[in-house]
Amino acid sequence: MNRPRLDSPHFRRVIPLLLLAAVFVAHVSMRSAPAVMTAAKTRELPVYNVDTQEKVLSISFDAAWGRANTEEILNILDRYDVKTTFFLVGFWAEKHPDLVRELVARGHEIGNHSATHPHMAQLSRAQIAEELRRCSDLVASITGTPTTLFRPPYGEYNDDVVLVSREMGYECVQWNVDSLDWKNLGRENMVSQCTKAVNPGDIVLFHNDSKYILEALPEILEYYTQAGYKIIPVSQLLLQGETWIDHTGKQHLCTPAPAAVPGASA
Repeated sequence: MNRPRLDSPHFRRVIPLLLLAAVFVAHVSMRSAPAVMTAAKTRELPVYNVDTQEKVLSISFDAAWGRANTEEILNILDRYDVKTTFFLVGFWAEKHPDLVRELVARGHEIGNHSATHPHMAQLSRAQIAEELRRCSDLVASITGTPTTLFRPPYGEYNDDVVLVSREMGYECVQWNVDSLDWKNLGRENMVSQCTKAVNPGDIVLFHNDSKYILEALPEILEYYTQAGYKIIPVSQLLLQGETWIDHTGKQHLCTPAPAAVPGASA
């Protein structure tokens, strides 16, 4: 079979076309590179749990709707000498100022759960800031102390939610142990969810108005106590100093600080 020579008229016609195609491909690749880099950007994360060797953990309660179980929850916590964090929505605090004062009087911590319980990731930066400010101002008007911890409603957030809250002096806090109490699956399910895998630095989520909370909470607290855990408010669980948050949401101390780690805070 005869092959065309490299200096033949055929190759002289084809080579410029090949060079033009190569330039076009390179141009398209360069234009698409920023989009690829943007898609790969690391997301800002709240604190889900804490890196610690101490046998400590936090339980927390979100309060947005009812109040019926709240007094008895406080009594149960007193029996186990447990202090914890209640994340309050502004309209709940406004409706139940007596309970807000009672929470503080019994030694519990108040966190910010927004003013109106919106989907925060759908708000502008200015609206996010307003939700935080209104709730904190309301709590401060009742207790004399503004809030410093923030938990986004529905657990929903984006970079703006995390960054704006930190710019306003908050630590944005989620949870890594979910009681699933809002699903009303019964006492045994709640106990299982909260005890099947317990580790130092965990943050546990409850709701003050869940159906089986009064049945399950004593058993859960008894389990933690027998396992040697001390239960402390979230602000005491959080690490002090320069910290960073890994891809799972675990907060670590910087030793030394990693370079340009998203979610690092002082």
